Amino acid sequence: MRYLISGGGTGGHIFPAVSIANALKELDPEAEILFVGALGRMEMERVPQAGYKIVGLPVRGFNRAQPWKNVSVLVNLAKSIRQVKRIIRDFKPNVGVGVGGYASGAAMWAAAKMGIPILLQEQNGFAGVTNKILKDKAAKICVAYENMDRFFPADKIILTGNPVRQNLLQGQRTKDKGQKCLLILGGSLGARTINEAIKAALPELAKSDIQVVWQTGKGYIDMCRAAWEAAGKPANIEVHDFLSDMPDRYAQADLVISRAGASSISEICLLGKPSILVPSPNVAEDHQTHNAMALVNKEAAVLVRDADATQQLVPTALALIQDEKKLELLHTNVSKLAQADSAKRIAEEVIALACSSPSLR
Repeated sequence: MRYLISGGGTGGHIFPAVSIANALKELDPEAEILFVGALGRMEMERVPQAGYKIVGLPVRGFNRAQPWKNVSVLVNLAKSIRQVKRIIRDFKPNVGVGVGGYASGAAMWAAAKMGIPILLQEQNGFAGVTNKILKDKAAKICVAYENMDRFFPADKIILTGNPVRQNLLQGQRTKDKGQKCLLILGGSLGARTINEAIKAALPELAKSDIQVVWQTGKGYIDMCRAAWEAAGKPANIEVHDFLSDMPDRYAQADLVISRAGASSISEICLLGKPSILVPSPNVAEDHQTHNAMALVNKEAAVLVRDADATQQLVPTALALIQDEKKLELLHTNVSKLAQADSAKRIAEEVIALACSSPSLR
């Protein structure tokens, strides 16, 4: 079997794509897998690191703020579609898998036009533009949230959840008995508002009797570490740009502060972690707020809006982490939303679709 996988631009697209590829390899060790990405984007580095071949397209996103600059975008889109058609003729995939992003739009549109069945994977609670455009061409659409028939044909939808790092379940809980632990996740690059809120509240956190693990992201580590040093290097607060031992860090956390990206929320659900979600306002169609509200509406998480974070985030966290009843309620409700073995379930759907490919009839 030959599988064409496309998508990227952000880790939120790349990680599910690689996870699906890994699951396909487990189920079909002889599988041939080719990725299609966008030149200059993160996937061109991350996918080869994961052991897969990738071809880059000159495709770029549309400039919504300055529409007159989109002439070159359209030219690159046309070039990308022609290039993908050549790739498909050479590689002869049995099925295409699109996970969202610029490259996915060009690759899956071309595949569908050439008679290749395609499967889409939508990570967010508010569907992305690319997948909404492709919905009528897709044979199956794997989603992470309920009620996605607002965006996609109901008969194509399969609720699989988002692939997450399965080793997260193997974490060991190691901390002082009775001491609460607050885990603050800024992502690989960092979340400015979350970091500024924590920085402003360092004296208050230093006086608390909780352990604080503050992951700032590489873009903010110098600022945050300087603020921690200026606060007297409080022993109960750790400052890191990156956490290499995430399974253990999650295991020891009583409460998590995080953005509301699809991968982060899927991990929180899988691990049953009480959380305070601070959706980023800097994403397309405000999809992080939609992701967060899917949990908040089921009393499975607490929401602090980005604009309110400086004043509300730390006071909310300090009150919540001592509220055993609320923590237990959040744990119970968020655990109900977990989708286990998502990558494997998606891969099984991909293989079933590949087996129905016209090239095998």
